[in-house]
Amino acid sequence: MSNTYKSAGVDKEEGYKTVDKIKKAVGETHNSNVLNHLGSFGAFYEIGGYKNPVLVSGTDGVGTKLKVALDSKKYDSIGIDCFAMCANDILCHGAKPLFFLDYLACGKLDSEIAAEIVLGMVAACKDNNCALIGGETAEMPGMYKPGDYDVAGFCVGIVEKDQIIDGSKIKPGNKIIALPSSGFHSNGFSLVRKVFPDFEEEFEGKPLYETLLVPTRLYYKDIHKVLGEVKVGGIAHITGGGLYENIPRIIPEGLCASIDASKIKIPSIMLELEKRGGVAREEMFGTFNMGVGMIVVVDPEHAEKVLHLLDDAYEIGEITEGSEKINLAI
Repeated sequence: MSNTYKSAGVDKEEGYKTVDKIKKAVGETHNSNVLNHLGSFGAFYEIGGYKNPVLVSGTDGVGTKLKVALDSKKYDSIGIDCFAMCANDILCHGAKPLFFLDYLACGKLDSEIAAEIVLGMVAACKDNNCALIGGETAEMPGMYKPGDYDVAGFCVGIVEKDQIIDGSKIKPGNKIIALPSSGFHSNGFSLVRKVFPDFEEEFEGKPLYETLLVPTRLYYKDIHKVLGEVKVGGIAHITGGGLYENIPRIIPEGLCASIDASKIKIPSIMLELEKRGGVAREEMFGTFNMGVGMIVVVDPEHAEKVLHLLDDAYEIGEITEGSEKINLAI
């Protein structure tokens, strides 16, 4: 029998099935700026209506949260996570997401699983008024075991040059407002899985995997609601490294984000991990978002307006003078 690509472990037909399952849904994310359709070598996106546009891009993956999804055979939320990790990053600069591309790698392609992951991305793109304009599915036997998947994404947004938010306008007295996370989001799962090895165990009346797989919150609508009403000095997406690593990224030299940790509303699943794993509180804050998915920094006279616009937001600190960039009293 002669060798074929299929005998080497790559089933092209399964790839075609994946495209068939997602093509219509992906097309529903397109708008008049998307000039071609899936199947071209490149995707075309027309930009108009801006005076001095700046493109803002971000790329990220889901990390080992994928292991929880694969072991639990629940794949829909992972696509949302992938999009959110990229789109939330570019929001920090005031950008509006324009388009998204995905990369899916596996050992043996299952079109049902692949389609479920991509359809999660479609749902997230629709929520953010963003077009899913392309992607790549790579079947790589020998690199990945059958049943293994990896997923990453790439998002491009746009902002007027004079409206870029980079933290440079942050000043002493500014208030720090927290937007709650929906859970662990997509960071710290190597430690999560070590402390919680049984994803089927019951936690608060349901299987643990349901809590662990709650998708990363999408902040597009919240952030752009605020940007439409208020001048914002800085925005930080709280991802790997927690508040300790992410807030200093937007704090100018000579200033410090002084945060009262007692004001932070820590999710019960994180308190359970801390207790069960014997994890020090400082390690928790240096690994997880601890219930704060994003922060915005605004002038004190605008703080009440932001809290009014965002029902679940709350104040956790203010900007002071100092050299350490963050002072988190825990």
